[in-house]
Amino acid sequence: MSQLRLAVLPGDGIGPEVTGAALRVLGHCLVGSGVELSCSEHLIGGAALERSGEPLPTATLEAARGADAVLLGAVGGPVWESAPVRPEAGLLGLRSGLGVFANLRPVRVWPGLAARSPLRAELLEGVDVLFIRELTGGVYFGRPQGISGKPPQRRAVDTSDYGELEIERVAELAFRSARQRRHRVTSVDKANVLATSRLWRQVVSETAREYPDVGLEHCLVDSFALRLLLQPRDFDVVLTENLFGDILTDEAAALTGSLGVLPSASGGGAGPWLYEPVHGSAPDLAGRGLANPLGAIASVGLLLEHTLGRRELAETLQRALGEVVREGPVTPDLGGTASTDQVTEAVISRLPSGVAA
Repeated sequence: MSQLRLAVLPGDGIGPEVTGAALRVLGHCLVGSGVELSCSEHLIGGAALERSGEPLPTATLEAARGADAVLLGAVGGPVWESAPVRPEAGLLGLRSGLGVFANLRPVRVWPGLAARSPLRAELLEGVDVLFIRELTGGVYFGRPQGISGKPPQRRAVDTSDYGELEIERVAELAFRSARQRRHRVTSVDKANVLATSRLWRQVVSETAREYPDVGLEHCLVDSFALRLLLQPRDFDVVLTENLFGDILTDEAAALTGSLGVLPSASGGGAGPWLYEPVHGSAPDLAGRGLANPLGAIASVGLLLEHTLGRRELAETLQRALGEVVREGPVTPDLGGTASTDQVTEAVISRLPSGVAA
């Protein structure tokens, strides 16, 4: 790829600040790489609601579909909590519109982060887990869904729905990913109660037969949630459905001590991948220059690996991020006093000029 066409969706709150930081780092990483960066910016979330009345304008989705990759900041905020349409609907629509069916969220505990975690430091040494969450099925998308009736007889229903092919494709991605890591997959479900989980377990077990070199463990979601905090080094690739993955990946932030350092990549289909930090819009920090840019910058590292196929660039960036976390400066959420710009400059200063030259 000689040109990287990147659709940038800054979104709400601190989204514009962290995406701006990530773009600066990405530009530096591409010096001497032979790849020209071409960016276009588009509205999503609350910002789009204010301008167009919808959280995902058609023009934004079309631009995202036509790009090589999409970089998203954050969506939502309390100002839109009572809105008829929430900003988060834009994110769900974007995922659906791009056809991304899997969310990859690596959780690494860099030296220096262990002190920020509520867990004992000895539990965290060497933790390196890749969560793979199914994105397009389950209770978030199942129908019927809604609230009916009048007080005191109101009722609500949510439908969890999974098809065999939905499960199979994300399971295959998990097993392929494990082959590039430590050859272990832990599949998380609630098969003792839920029919969707029983199908999930059956299909994952069937898929595993095609990957005899990868070990498979099934784990119920409640016991896994405890083991993740007590024995986090036990896990390599963790595969789970949409709702459970949403909850467990946020729990995993306790291992690092902050959501602000965690990146994610969503893809798996034929279209562009979507990259975003996992933190929220943090409107209380917006405009103050104190947002932690490390999650957005680490998301750029995933872009370098998955969209550009430049693992050496991704590893160089990872080392720079690790040095900043270990040596500083860091933002207040990690116990420091640095600004967003200072942290960004610190990352760039640890990257050789023209890292691919």
